[in-house]
Amino acid sequence: MLSINQQERYARHLILEGVGAEGQQKLLDGSVLVIGAGGLGSPVLLYLAAAGVGRLGIADSDVVELSNLQRQIIHTTPRIGTPKVLSAQKTLEVLNPDVRIKAHQIRVGADNIAALAAEYDFVIDATDNFEAKFLINDACVAANKPYSHGGILRYAGQTMTVIPGQSPCYRCIFPEAPEGDVATACSKAGVIGVLPGIIGTLQATEAIKYLLGVGELLTGRLLTYDSARLKFREISMRKNPTCPACGQL
Repeated sequence: MLSINQQERYARHLILEGVGAEGQQKLLDGSVLVIGAGGLGSPVLLYLAAAGVGRLGIADSDVVELSNLQRQIIHTTPRIGTPKVLSAQKTLEVLNPDVRIKAHQIRVGADNIAALAAEYDFVIDATDNFEAKFLINDACVAANKPYSHGGILRYAGQTMTVIPGQSPCYRCIFPEAPEGDVATACSKAGVIGVLPGIIGTLQATEAIKYLLGVGELLTGRLLTYDSARLKFREISMRKNPTCPACGQL
């Protein structure tokens, strides 16, 4: 049962069709792992904590740098040099004490991702490189773990949700990592500061919808966003029967 403080904190959820007290309890009982506490991870974590998702895992091995603060809004200037997971944890604990935060100050890799993801109901890919994105996709597909993909570069972003066994996965679109300019990192090509706020907020929305069991998830569709022209585009996708990750599912 929600406490008096919780009834006030989540008042707009409690009167919202599709949420209510039962839905809010689902959020409080739910858990999400966010891999990456940078540009995408910042809005994801802030909105999930504000919504009352009861347990959040943050996985990142980096420290806060001055160049991060143009877009990584969960961090602050005094925390430069602080591990990102600890900086994010401080912000979230002040925002909502209902939420339990577990900081995983590690580089997510093939040796630890399966055990890490197993602790949570939903995973969010908030990373900034193709190696990590393929790793997350393959691990989530193998473990039958739902997750949200997000990517940003320059003025453009994209996102999709993967429900293993039901929807296309990331490798259905990109069987292998692209080469050359397509694979350029934000550190080399740049990124407009507000862009991860848009894509990350969409990813947080997908996680909340999944935990609540409401709405229509962004499965079988890749949503792209061009901030320079302020245009969204939805691309329908089908499972690739020869996909190296989910082709046999």
